[in-house]
Amino acid sequence: MTSEITYAEVRFKNEPMSSASKLEAPAVSKLKTSPHRSNPGIYRLLLTPLLILLLLLAISFFVTFIRKEWSCCPENWISFHSYCYFISTNDKKWTESEKNCSGMNAYLLVVHSKDEQDFISQKVNPKFAYYVGLSDPERKNNWQWVDQTPYNESATFWHPDEPSQPSDGCAVLLYRSSPRKWGLNDVRCQETHKSICKMMKIYL
Repeated sequence: MTSEITYAEVRFKNEPMSSASKLEAPAVSKLKTSPHRSNPGIYRLLLTPLLILLLLLAISFFVTFIRKEWSCCPENWISFHSYCYFISTNDKKWTESEKNCSGMNAYLLVVHSKDEQDFISQKVNPKFAYYVGLSDPERKNNWQWVDQTPYNESATFWHPDEPSQPSDGCAVLLYRSSPRKWGLNDVRCQETHKSICKMMKIYL
């Protein structure tokens, strides 16, 4: 009896394991994926024009904002476009008026457009004449602006038949009732009149 038990135990121990009892680990497939390589050069090519465009827009906005919003004129001066104007209430000779403007880092009025003259005409008193920066120093009908810009008679707003006196070497802005309009008139430089000074706006 003892030998049978021993044989049975031996057979059991030596019996191979059934296939059902084997634990089979699932096969894990190792997928080798090739890494996606990005090309930084393409991004740089795309971003560079965009950055340049944004920079140009920023500069344009900055310049426009500064020139429009941070320009000013001194106290008691009036503003028109890029210039400031001072209308003097004191009567002086032409040379004295010129020195007065120079002392304020300005110059006697130089007019180059009808819009500018129309603007000034709305700010002055029609009862008075105002010296401007136009003169004929040699009295040879060789008129010149004090800022050395070219003198163009066809673009200068003289009254009809002016200048009329060769001995008159200075110009004033004057209102005439017939016809009703402002214009330039020649006068003697020793006469005393009010004056108009002009300067560039101050940009901060």
